[in-house]
Amino acid sequence: MVITTRGVVATEQTLASQVGAQILARGGSAVDAAIAANAALSVVEPMMNGPGGDLFALIWESKTGRLTGINASGWSPAALSLDYLGQQSLCGIHSVTVPGCVDGWEKLHQRFGRLPWGELFKPAIYYAEDGFPVTELIQWEWENSSVNLQDEARAVYLPGGSAPRVGEIFRNPPLGLAFRLIAELGAQAVYRGPIAEALLKTSRRYGGTMTAGDLREYQSEWVQPISTNYRGWEVYELPPNGQGIGTLQMLNILENFPLGEYSQASAEALHLKIEAQKLATQDLRRYVGDPRHVPVPVESLLSKAYARDRAALIDREQANCDTAPGKPEQGHTTYLAAADKDGNVVSWIQSIANFFGSGIMVEGMGMLLHDRGASFVSDRGHPNALGPRKRPYHTIIPGFMQNGGRHIGFGIMRGMNQAQAQMQLVTNIVDHKMNIQYALEAPRFTKASLGGCDVQIESRVPEDVRGELARRGHQLSVVGDYSEYMGGGQVVMHDSGTKVNYGASSPRKDGAAIPEADPYFE
Repeated sequence: MVITTRGVVATEQTLASQVGAQILARGGSAVDAAIAANAALSVVEPMMNGPGGDLFALIWESKTGRLTGINASGWSPAALSLDYLGQQSLCGIHSVTVPGCVDGWEKLHQRFGRLPWGELFKPAIYYAEDGFPVTELIQWEWENSSVNLQDEARAVYLPGGSAPRVGEIFRNPPLGLAFRLIAELGAQAVYRGPIAEALLKTSRRYGGTMTAGDLREYQSEWVQPISTNYRGWEVYELPPNGQGIGTLQMLNILENFPLGEYSQASAEALHLKIEAQKLATQDLRRYVGDPRHVPVPVESLLSKAYARDRAALIDREQANCDTAPGKPEQGHTTYLAAADKDGNVVSWIQSIANFFGSGIMVEGMGMLLHDRGASFVSDRGHPNALGPRKRPYHTIIPGFMQNGGRHIGFGIMRGMNQAQAQMQLVTNIVDHKMNIQYALEAPRFTKASLGGCDVQIESRVPEDVRGELARRGHQLSVVGDYSEYMGGGQVVMHDSGTKVNYGASSPRKDGAAIPEADPYFE
């Protein structure tokens, strides 16, 4: 864990963390550092994120105490519908929604930035054109997910026909060009300029329905965060179309049990958390969609009374393998966190969805397009049914929590794992009294399926605890000590009483929390 009176940036790749820290040292804000680090991650961890994907962020301002949220997730093309799709599957080019990331970057910079826009992309351009040595865990993901890459993308990302080796210098000059255009022209490069033209040409070649209007008319939006109070801590997430509401609902359910009386890796605590996850996830998959198109019962799902009803369904001694959605009253990814020396905190998550996204690269730009549209469903009556200009259900969620003078930005990656992993992080801090580093790396479970009793759990959970969970009916799959299935993550904390910042990074990734350099030579 890093502790500093200066700023701190935590990402899942050390070079990107260093980029963010250097931006802070040059006088940049936490948002400046996040944009620069995110752009650098697009180069050094290309299977997870990039300007061809979506973005969500929470920004806490230390002077005002205001928390601001932005939803920069893209919509489906106006011409894409279930009727148009017919018997075609929602994959490949039809899974590509408008990439919202760069519009989000620009809106955030206009509101919270301090350094010139173009300066933020110099590190990404440098690493794209001059190269960088590939790190170990990223290399493993690169090699084992590259089957998704198509056509020109294979030539760029698999030089010589295979993934680069650990320590091999990898260059991506076309992506460097894309970042030069973004640095020079701003977001318009992606939505109405040369990158837009290349994107539309690519879409037409693959038989897609994206039009110039779909790109030109897209706007990310400022949103009001949603929250719940968990044992005195206010915990915040972004509202749907994301799954952050699931974290809050899990916490509301768990508030009905004395978790603090149990150790973090005990059968009692893990059983309750697994059961709360099942109940909340059923509600997520049943009720969450794009609120611009369908009503989402946010207030009812976050009701403490509804949480008590859901908690009453938990058997303290037996796993429930047949959970179902409740009835509330109606009414692959990268995460980074940053705090600057003024105490402003950014919780930031960005993704191209699947490993290497759709596998389709924008012609001549080295920029992979996400496949977030694959999250739509074909059931016309479902809130998340595919429709024109609709945003799909999103798994990527930034989190924030505060109590007194402690203000924490946090996030954990990997699809459906995110809401349940955030719940475990929050309970580690609040109930089990862990510091942010220990809370982030403590052993966890994850459940990828909807329903059933199957659970993946890290081998660091004691064998006797795993045996007791099995006795209660949980069907455990034991994975590595620090398993990628649990998702890497980052946390930053600002203590407004001492004016000190803290940073933590998960050992499940290649990253680090790096502080802004102290001004030794000024």
